[in-house]
Amino acid sequence: MDGNDRSKRVLAALVRQYIATGEPIASAVLVTSAGLGVSSATVRHLLVRLEDEGYLHQPHTSAGRVPTDLGYRFYVDLLLEQRRPRRSASRLEARLRRDTSASMIDSLLPQVSHVLSQASRSVGFAVRPANEAAVFDRVEFVPLSSERVLVVIVARGGHVIQKVINVAESLQADDLREAANYLNAEFSGMPLNRAREAVLERINEERLLYDALLARAMRLATSTFSDLPDEQEIYVEGAASLLEASEGLTLETLHALVQMIEEKQKLVRLLNEYIDGPGLTVVIGAEHQEPNLRPFSLIASTYDDGSGIGTVGIIGPTRMHYSRAIAMVDDAADTVSRVLREQN
Repeated sequence: MDGNDRSKRVLAALVRQYIATGEPIASAVLVTSAGLGVSSATVRHLLVRLEDEGYLHQPHTSAGRVPTDLGYRFYVDLLLEQRRPRRSASRLEARLRRDTSASMIDSLLPQVSHVLSQASRSVGFAVRPANEAAVFDRVEFVPLSSERVLVVIVARGGHVIQKVINVAESLQADDLREAANYLNAEFSGMPLNRAREAVLERINEERLLYDALLARAMRLATSTFSDLPDEQEIYVEGAASLLEASEGLTLETLHALVQMIEEKQKLVRLLNEYIDGPGLTVVIGAEHQEPNLRPFSLIASTYDDGSGIGTVGIIGPTRMHYSRAIAMVDDAADTVSRVLREQN
């Protein structure tokens, strides 16, 4: 599109009207209700040109026009240019603080995906930071039997990882407590991947040969920090809402999205492909690499809990209320960052 301000105003007005009504927009509607201050002949001429340039299309010869994905992209870029920073705590933040328990991230992220889904009537999601970015806070060992121990790793922000390890010796509760105290004193505050490297570096230290406690702690640490899951956990809610707003969506398309939601790591990988830095990302329709996702738009924003980067956002039909959705996702990301950083 060239720099013609009237073309931009007409296109923005048409996209807003179509989002509000879901009906093809005729030139007469834009003249009477959009407050453009131009004649009907001028509007018709501009609409023809916008259609030729790929921003609009006519479902039927006698019908009005609807935005294409390129038209939505113009409108979203316009919204992003006009976006203003949020200045105060929101109702979303008050709700999340009220409904989130002490195990912060474990209860906060599911609540965020629920609130985003409800408010947008679309799919809401929230992704944890990757484990390798998590910062080790403490470990606890719980004896399950003479040869099996439950390891509970707590990362900063309340991220909990549990695993069961086999031990070659019979360990009492006091042995496990002493080992945990030593590891917490030595490694608390390190990223998990760095803690794993530090354990391997210390395994060959001579003093381990002469100190039974250190040797036992290092053996437990080796099992604790090895084979930690690398997959990012994602919380998703609201797939059923797409069935209620399924305009233009085929059963094949809905099935593809629901399958991606059920196989959650597919959605995580998709997000990692789209998000190449902090801040807001909007992917509209045909911009999706996966053909079955092209009837949908994705709005995501990153949050930073002080030890790693995660993502929150929504997926919904391309005809969505973008200004409200962008503000909602931005607000959620800011809130999650602030709440989790306070815990750290």
